[in-house]
Amino acid sequence: MSSASFFEQSPGDQALDQIGPALSRLRRRAPASSKDLSRNLVLNVIADAPGETTVGRLADEMGVAQPAASRTVAACIEDGLLRRTASQSDGRRTVLELTEHGEAERNRFAAEQRQAFEEITATWSPEERIQFARLLARYGADATAWARKQAADRG
Repeated sequence: MSSASFFEQSPGDQALDQIGPALSRLRRRAPASSKDLSRNLVLNVIADAPGETTVGRLADEMGVAQPAASRTVAACIEDGLLRRTASQSDGRRTVLELTEHGEAERNRFAAEQRQAFEEITATWSPEERIQFARLLARYGADATAWARKQAADRG
C-alpha cells in the first residue's frame, strides 16, 4: 500500500490496519525469556482446553509441528510442570496435565504479565485499563473459537 493511499483511509481503517503490527510488538516485548513464553503458552493451552489434551492437540492449538510441541512438552515434564497420564476416555491415549508446580508457574507468569501491563499502562485511567483488559481477553477467546472453527472447516 502506498503512503498516499494510507492517508486516504478513514481513521478507523488506519487503526484497524495497525492491529497486526501491534500484536507483533506485544509478542516481541513480552517480559519473559523465549523459554518462558513457550512454557507459558503450553501451560495456558492445556489449562484452558476443554477436555483432554494430547501432544497432537497441543501442537494444533499452538500452530506448530508436533515434534516442536513434543520437545517443549518433554522440557516441561522434565521441569515438573506437566505429567503424562492415561486418558480417562481411552486408556490407549496419553494426555497431558498440569502439575501443582505447573499451576504455580502459570500463576507466576500471569502475575508478571499483570505487573508489566500495569507498568505499561501507568498513565491510563483505571477505566481504560479495565476496558482494554476485558476487550483483549474477549479477543483472545474469540480468536481461539475462530481458529478452532478454521481447523474444523479444513479437517
